[in-house]
Amino acid sequence: MLQTTKRPESPVSIIGAGIAGAWQALLFAQAGHAVTLHERGDEAMTDATSHWAGGMLAPYCEAEVAEPIISRLGLRSLDLWRRELPDTPFNGSLVVAHPRERNDFERFARMTEEHRRLDAAGLAALEPSLEGRFRDALFFPAEGHVEPRRVLPQLHDRIRAAGGTIKFGSDVSASDLANDPDGIVIDCRGLGARDEQPELRGVKGEMILIETSEVQLARPVRLMHPRWPLYVIPREANLFMLGATSIETEANGVSVRSALELLGAAYTVHPAFGEARIVEFGSGLRPAFPDNLPRIGIRGSTISVNGLYRHGFLIAPALAELTLAYVERGQIDNEVMRCA
Repeated sequence: MLQTTKRPESPVSIIGAGIAGAWQALLFAQAGHAVTLHERGDEAMTDATSHWAGGMLAPYCEAEVAEPIISRLGLRSLDLWRRELPDTPFNGSLVVAHPRERNDFERFARMTEEHRRLDAAGLAALEPSLEGRFRDALFFPAEGHVEPRRVLPQLHDRIRAAGGTIKFGSDVSASDLANDPDGIVIDCRGLGARDEQPELRGVKGEMILIETSEVQLARPVRLMHPRWPLYVIPREANLFMLGATSIETEANGVSVRSALELLGAAYTVHPAFGEARIVEFGSGLRPAFPDNLPRIGIRGSTISVNGLYRHGFLIAPALAELTLAYVERGQIDNEVMRCA
């Protein structure tokens, strides 16, 4: 086990106020460090990847395609979300499929754990709006979801309440802040860190925000799809986020093909979505390493936390806990950490 010489009260500079940096800042501030969180954008965070995220806290569902480390970090993160933001909705999540995707549905059931199979009546009892829409469903009762555009300001408020400072409009790099011999720098810039980590790439995720009062959902619904599962995620004020695309491109915007597929799939979940009002199209670039796994890189007093890919809201709390454990106690998680 490597040991760090940094004291618990060491000043900590964190770059990037998105979901990764916000959780780092919160846990370090709560632990008594003098935290300064730098964000190049403004307080609205509209340029951040987190602004376009789904906010699903679904470690069991992600086990269908993700490596076991994602489930491990995700399960720990659920506890941290409950501890720090007790109002986080943990209503579970649902997976449904039409008959033509039956094989994919059964495969999903085999590849995942901690779910209950609901028949049509059980599904209707849980989500009355879906009555008569599907013959059965998988219900993952332990999962939750957050609304990124609401929860990020809450985390920022918690950071300030714990004594941390947030500087918006502060466009700095890790090297800019590495001059303090007693300080620690934690780089959570995502794709902005390619000056230090050129192997990072951007993976586009697209979303559509729609509004309707004709459908009521209490939890995210995943619809099996020939190319990707569609997510229908309820928001406040009769809003729903449609998403799930994961495209190997760094082009901005939502493609016509993706828009047609997302809207068409949503219509098959419930016809009332066909009459919904489109509020917003958008896309974000998720930072990913070649293996699509997160990485905490350690180089002296500079630490990088990056490569969260499409699991940012799911695993950011656990990554922050690991970083804090390294700084304060020298603990190393060999699955996640890399030391130069």
